[in-house]
Amino acid sequence: MNRLYDFLRRHPTWVDGSWAFVLLVSSFLTVALRGESGYDGPEFGGMAAALTHAVVVTFRRAAPRRMLGLAIACGLFQLAADVTPLPSNFAFLVITFTVASGTERGPSRLALGASLVAPTIATLRWPSRSDGETTAETVIYVLFLTIAFCLAWVLGDSLRTRRAYYAELEERAARLEQERETQARMAVAAERARIARELHDVVAHNVSVMVVQADGAAYVLDSAPEQTRSALHTISGTGRQALTEMRRLLGVLRSEDGAATGLDYVPQPGVEQLADLVDQVRDTGLPVDFRIDGTPRPLPSGVELTAYRIVQEALTNTRKHGGPDVGATVRLEYGADALTVLAEDDGRGAQHELYQDRGADGLGQGLIGMRERVGMVGGVLKAGPRPGGGFRISATLPLAAND
Repeated sequence: MNRLYDFLRRHPTWVDGSWAFVLLVSSFLTVALRGESGYDGPEFGGMAAALTHAVVVTFRRAAPRRMLGLAIACGLFQLAADVTPLPSNFAFLVITFTVASGTERGPSRLALGASLVAPTIATLRWPSRSDGETTAETVIYVLFLTIAFCLAWVLGDSLRTRRAYYAELEERAARLEQERETQARMAVAAERARIARELHDVVAHNVSVMVVQADGAAYVLDSAPEQTRSALHTISGTGRQALTEMRRLLGVLRSEDGAATGLDYVPQPGVEQLADLVDQVRDTGLPVDFRIDGTPRPLPSGVELTAYRIVQEALTNTRKHGGPDVGATVRLEYGADALTVLAEDDGRGAQHELYQDRGADGLGQGLIGMRERVGMVGGVLKAGPRPGGGFRISATLPLAAND
């Protein structure tokens, strides 16, 4: 049964043709019987009209506008040739329904207008010859036919409205699906950018510390064993810290069952860890003057992490580009509605191409990552050479919008 239904749905013209054949045969029988059936028009004209009606019903879906025109032409032919109504005239109701269910409003209005006047014209052209039929009965007959035609048009128009509604729902569903996919891609891209920034900060800082300590240990390996041992201890601690932070960042790469591990929930660094960061940098031989102005108070987690990463990146850049005998200054100032972070050095500082246009090699990510972090919390970042030599990074991080 399902196969038969699918076959008929894929071949609507065959279905319409079968109904047209039924109308054609019944009309031919009516014409052939003539007096017995009540038909008293010309035999050739009746068969021609029946055949035309069959064509209208068969191809009503393939070419509704043309079939409407053919049906109107056939109706006019019946009026002119005195071909009284046949069973095949049911095609007028069918084509009215079909055109009303289409998307073109012009043919639909034409079909409605024809539906309103056709019963009256047919009654005037072929008045009933039944004895004793009153005018009231004739009026009721005309109204019945008119209502039938109008009902066919209303049903078709309702079908058109329902189809348009379903099409709109499908379009909206497709649009929402596309928007959902777009949002998912944007979320993935944002998460990748976040992880890239975190990895850059973690790797750049900790590897820089390890390289400095390793170079120092190699230099004093024979002359100062204790200093070498201290450098190796710093390298070991820095490496462990880097591994811990990297495990936290990559905690999304879990086991196949998706179970989270304890490392997924390691707290992110904040301003309270800045003292440990400064001490770690001092152990590498870089003097850092660290000071906090104002009254410390709890900060939003996003602001804390941003402040920590700014100081971490600034000190890393100082070690890489500050030159010999460089010194660094770090200031945290708690204001009424903002936290100000200042990190600067007094060395030769980074050259222009090292902080503009993503670095001299086009791959620098440090300052770009800073600007992205500061922008995410609604802050302002200023970075550039310091008057008198060196490099300065200043960030103002608003607190009110992040509470």
